[in-house]
Amino acid sequence: MKFALIICTYMRPKPVLQLLQSVEEQTIYPDEIIIVDGSLNSDTATVLNQNSFKKVHYHLVTPEHRGLTKQRNYGVEKVSDAIDIVCFLDDDTVLEKGYFEQILKTYIDFPHALGVGGSICNENKFQFVGYDYQPTIKEFYFDGWKQNDGSRFVLRKKLGLDSDCPPGYSSLYSHGRSVGFLPPSGKTYEVEMLMGGVSSFRKKVFERFHFSTYFEGYGLYEDADFTLRVAKTGKLYLNTAAQLHHYHDASGRPNQYKYGKMVVRNGWYVWRTKNPNPEFNDYYKWHAITLILTGIRYSNVLTTSKKKEALTEALGRTVGWWSLWFNKPK
Repeated sequence: MKFALIICTYMRPKPVLQLLQSVEEQTIYPDEIIIVDGSLNSDTATVLNQNSFKKVHYHLVTPEHRGLTKQRNYGVEKVSDAIDIVCFLDDDTVLEKGYFEQILKTYIDFPHALGVGGSICNENKFQFVGYDYQPTIKEFYFDGWKQNDGSRFVLRKKLGLDSDCPPGYSSLYSHGRSVGFLPPSGKTYEVEMLMGGVSSFRKKVFERFHFSTYFEGYGLYEDADFTLRVAKTGKLYLNTAAQLHHYHDASGRPNQYKYGKMVVRNGWYVWRTKNPNPEFNDYYKWHAITLILTGIRYSNVLTTSKKKEALTEALGRTVGWWSLWFNKPK
């Protein structure tokens, strides 16, 4: 199978260089590397001119193509006809050596797969405890592995608002657990959501689907929207043996107020992608969890050192929630 790699970037020249250096060390090298740069300067282009990598095609896009989902759609249009698989990686990731080999192996093992994702290994806090283990309310347990659960999930359990789906699936009231809650078992799991910056798809998927341009700029939850739509037509998988590191580079991110607002409004949009006609119980649980998470962010003003960030994000979430009553996302 021939595969292309698309890297969408914005004002992150150093992370892009580190990612490409890890791509260079892979056991299988991409047939095409398409870099779609939305930067406001030439720093990324300069770094690429100073460091030579094979099969790289660089595109500095104009403002009408700037933004994560627009840049991804732009990159897909530049993929050659000979390509079978299109891979996406966030610009602040670094690959373990066998990443692409494991991704392509999954398409061989599951020939009906429309998409395959990889696993972020540097955020893993799981411990293998066996299949007879009985977790406490403060633990998350899945497939023989456990980790300490976050305080917000513990509170949701106590209130009967935890997700009723395994990781990588969205419940009818959304607010599920991402594929990041799948343990490092080396297994491949079927899912209905993938993280966009650690994903791949058969090229034929893009004959029918595109990334929604509703998600402007940073594009929070754009991957959940896209993969939920794709999953309604076929199978998606997460191979935990395809590993990389994600370093969450702070450059290019929105401020905390905008982020908080996006969490709520984009979260509503994704919820309705999964469940366009929610029943009362789904409606109640989505709003209840949203308000509880907002309240937790307000409480973080007292419990964390980043008081300003907590307050501004909480205010953004509050404004985002109230805006739903007057101006729902379309």
